[in-house]
Amino acid sequence: MQNISMLLPLAWRNLWRNPRRTFVTLAVVVVGLYSVLVLGALLDAWAESSRNVNLNLLTGHGQIHAKGYLDDPTIAQRMKLPDDALLAELKKPDVLHWVMRVRVPAVIQSEYKTLPLTLLGVNPQAEAQISTIPEQLVEGDYLSSSDDAGIVLGRHLADRLKTRIGKRVVIMAQGKDGSLAERAYQVIGLFAGNQNAEDAYAFTGMATAQAMLNIDKDISEISFTVTDDAALGGIIERLRHAAPTLDIEPWQTLSPMTEAINILMHTMVYIWLSIMCAFMAIGIVNTQLMAVFERTREFGLLQALGMRPRQILIQVLLESAMLIGIGVTIAMVTATLTIIALHNGIDLTLLARGAEYLGAGHMLYPKLSLAQFISLSFIVWVLGIAIALWPAYRASRANPVEAMHYA
Repeated sequence: MQNISMLLPLAWRNLWRNPRRTFVTLAVVVVGLYSVLVLGALLDAWAESSRNVNLNLLTGHGQIHAKGYLDDPTIAQRMKLPDDALLAELKKPDVLHWVMRVRVPAVIQSEYKTLPLTLLGVNPQAEAQISTIPEQLVEGDYLSSSDDAGIVLGRHLADRLKTRIGKRVVIMAQGKDGSLAERAYQVIGLFAGNQNAEDAYAFTGMATAQAMLNIDKDISEISFTVTDDAALGGIIERLRHAAPTLDIEPWQTLSPMTEAINILMHTMVYIWLSIMCAFMAIGIVNTQLMAVFERTREFGLLQALGMRPRQILIQVLLESAMLIGIGVTIAMVTATLTIIALHNGIDLTLLARGAEYLGAGHMLYPKLSLAQFISLSFIVWVLGIAIALWPAYRASRANPVEAMHYA
């Protein structure tokens, strides 16, 4: 400890003996770590946006179905209303909202065209608490009750069908007994959002859909959200225990693409970190080796005066640790200021189609992740010191006699 306290001032002075070299190394560390931290915040924002868009559309944090529904989502795989045990779990405080739906594959027919879609019978008041579809209405009105006999379509689907508000369309689907069930609906509203969703879904009142399919009060699914996503696993297990005959799955299983995007974005941060660390390693090794060669005579003289090789090794490592530490600090401060400046969001309207294709919304909101900032910065600092071990070792192994004759 006494040796380190003696070597610290010496190492600090040595940093500024060649300011240009010091600033070059600082620039390498600052640019590398800054890009990793800012890119990490942007990719996290993209992953969160993609997750929110998909989960807030219809999925929720989890869903409950009859066994076999996910493999064969037909009216035959329906279920009864939740019993008392399941209702008790759904009404617990950690389950934020839940909603029942009728959901079946169907065909929609207008005067000009016939297209496949998924028909959803919903309770509009409950649906507004769990889905963003009611907020995405751009024309007409949303459903008023479970008995509403109108239908809400996606704007792009309406364009493809060449229909509009006030027109009638026919929905055909498989009924309870396997026969064809059909009904005419008046288009009362159009929603706009993700184009895939616009083409895929049509919404009517749940009681209306049940009457059309002749399934009494039976439903296809229950979708729910929770107060804390981290507690989702425990909630799923509780629900499975309350309803062992039903299939209860988290959003990661229901929407594997969303989970894949989430994993990809986090993986990209560490891929970029690896690339930046490689560039920083080249820069640090080059500048430190150059400094060691230029100071060969000095190291020889220090050894001749009684400084041990271990002390020279520690001195060079201290120089590197302080230099990289300064760079890490500057990178963290500038990255923090950048992310704070973007707290109002980044508008991706010009890239709307590309954002939709990757499942993200039109706005990204980068956020500071303290754990990520500290962990990534610590990794860069430790790796930087590790990279400097080689030049430090070279300095400590110098032969005093040969080094003092080094020109």
